Amino acid sequence: MNSFEPMSPEQVADLAMAIVATAEVLGQSLTADAAEMMADDLCEHSAQSISAALKACRRELTGKLTLAAILQRIQAEDGRPGKDEAWAIAMTTNDEYETVVLTDEIQLALAAAKPILDAGDKVGARMAFLSAYERLVSQAREDRKAVNWHVSVGFDANRRVEAITKAVQLQRISQEGGQVYLADLRVAPITENGRAVAGLITGHVTRPTADVREKLKAVKDSMAEMSAATAERRTQLKIKAANDLADRLALLNRQAEELGSKRAAQ
Repeated sequence: MNSFEPMSPEQVADLAMAIVATAEVLGQSLTADAAEMMADDLCEHSAQSISAALKACRRELTGKLTLAAILQRIQAEDGRPGKDEAWAIAMTTNDEYETVVLTDEIQLALAAAKPILDAGDKVGARMAFLSAYERLVSQAREDRKAVNWHVSVGFDANRRVEAITKAVQLQRISQEGGQVYLADLRVAPITENGRAVAGLITGHVTRPTADVREKLKAVKDSMAEMSAATAERRTQLKIKAANDLADRLALLNRQAEELGSKRAAQ
């Protein structure tokens, strides 16, 4: 859905003149009819996007000005990452501790490639992902759908803050949205009991209350048990970690299916 008013005939005429002028800057002669046709094809986009695309063409093109060149630069401004960056983002979902900020298209393409990835064919999975991603992005752009970034929260609290902060800096989520996420993930003020728990890691001892001392003893005993774990126990822990990852990927797949159903219903 467009978020701007359609161009008036006068604005389309002005756009045609801007196209002719841009072509002349590039050393190209463009007829009025050709410029009007290009303007008519471009008028579905915002005047700001078209102006920025024409400016980019004047700076970057060494050949002729074409409708495809202008559209390519308009579409590149919609905030969707290129296919290689999208694949890199998709692969970070393999780490259950990592918080990932991804688009609808990345999630849907990952769901399409997952069976191949699960079979151990990473090269084939990448090819399937790129093919699906390019198709989904093209369709979204044709439908004039704005990019939608959302957060898949990982287990590591520090990485959550880093990922959300970076997403705000890259303008992938709004500053207001980032503040909401960070507020939801903020850590409660540290109490004396909290410092005592932290002392297990830092070595800085603070005396906790009696009930917490019992809990700390249980934690220490558990840590000792982990240190003395047998090979079988370590295998069990690896299996649990793999299951946790599988649960996260299953959630991403369910969300992708929901997105696919919504697209089909539109």
